[in-house]
Amino acid sequence: MILTLGAWTPDLTKGLGWHPSVFVKRGYHMHYAPTAPAEPAMALLDADAGYVLAPMRQGLRLTTGAEFAPRDAPASPIALDRAETAARRLYPALGARLDPAPWLGQRPCTADMLPIVGPFPRGSGLWLNFGHCHQGLTLGPTTGRLLAQLMGGEAPFTDPTPYAPARFSR
Repeated sequence: MILTLGAWTPDLTKGLGWHPSVFVKRGYHMHYAPTAPAEPAMALLDADAGYVLAPMRQGLRLTTGAEFAPRDAPASPIALDRAETAARRLYPALGARLDPAPWLGQRPCTADMLPIVGPFPRGSGLWLNFGHCHQGLTLGPTTGRLLAQLMGGEAPFTDPTPYAPARFSR
């Protein structure tokens, strides 16, 4: 069995007596209608204001930084509201909000910012693959490959030690 529940994985592992050092970084985004004849052809980064405005099928997506918060804390899209104000100055053709509420993502991060990939430290045939922080879609296929190799007894394509769940069992 493989646990890949992201920010919710520690809820199950604590019941098995293992408490990895995991915290949640939450991020927000909102889609907007473009009102110009042509929307931007590529993403716009405003590093000073801390946001990205990117063309998507759903409209223009405004994405901002992250916040540390308990997983079940109420949404607080303050940074998104500030970014919207700044984005409207940079791109006045930013139209109305298309989503009823901002999207909120729960990103599981480890204290060392590396994912947890490998056998459950307390045995039992359980395997883990979570804690990718903001890189889940990017690293997921790679850590999935690593986990498959470990589970199948194959030589892993990279040293699995930095990702081993046992690093949180000391």
